[in-house]
Amino acid sequence: MKKHFLLLLLAVNAFAQHALVIQTDFGTKDGAVAAMKGVAFGVDPHLAIFDLSQENTPYDIWEAAYRLKQSAPYWPAGTVFISVVDPGVGTERASIVLQTKSGHFFVGPDNGTWTLVAEELGITAVRRIDEKTNRRAGSEKSYTFHGRDIYAFTGARLASGKIAYEEVGPLLDPKVISLPYERAALTGRALKGTIPMIDFHYGNVWTNIPDTLFNELKPAFGENFLVVIFHDGHETYRGIMPYARTFGDVPEGAPLLYLNSLLNVGFALNMGSFSAKHGLASGGNWTVRIERAP
Repeated sequence: MKKHFLLLLLAVNAFAQHALVIQTDFGTKDGAVAAMKGVAFGVDPHLAIFDLSQENTPYDIWEAAYRLKQSAPYWPAGTVFISVVDPGVGTERASIVLQTKSGHFFVGPDNGTWTLVAEELGITAVRRIDEKTNRRAGSEKSYTFHGRDIYAFTGARLASGKIAYEEVGPLLDPKVISLPYERAALTGRALKGTIPMIDFHYGNVWTNIPDTLFNELKPAFGENFLVVIFHDGHETYRGIMPYARTFGDVPEGAPLLYLNSLLNVGFALNMGSFSAKHGLASGGNWTVRIERAP
């Protein structure tokens, strides 16, 4: 009977566990990420821990926000994400756990990191982390490594089922700090939006304009479009390119407009870097306008 009870207890504990997914701007050349994982492992050595990215651009909160939007929807409900791109570490910015309507949890500073997942997945609740109960023992004098001392500890406890969401801390207003950017819209005959990310390995430029909005123009493959890109309101690029299914549909080195893996409009060069060639970057201050070529 005792053996059966222990097996049942193990099964219940395994069922309660969820994946812990970590992103930071720490890089992997030193021990910071390993320290965070060590804290999480100390909470529960059976916890499944994964990397989202540890190579985010230092201090780039927008990039962190987009990486979460890009990845989180493909993880099952209950997954706990820790995001530490935190130039304000140790200041008065709130440390929170956001619960989305999709059933995911996001642990970290409320500094704009949650802008896109809050919009896309919806907010169920926001709780401020109670550092009296959800902080690594002996870390009270540390002010500059909340990723290790607060977020890894709290995230691991939540993912492992050691605490319920209600035990994270007090409820806050169900909202988060939001970074400014231009929402995708169709105005007259022109599509407008933001360039939230560069596909770093290949230099492709991604927009936040979804296929559903682009399709309102009733585009045909091979049709040419005028693309104008702005940085802080100043025109940086203007060019005409065809709408193509994939990169190989145009000659090597030629530009194209396509739908990326998230089914958002993107711009690329076949076998080349569109962003490097034209000096383009990403963020809320990079915008785009698309319309049929004259």
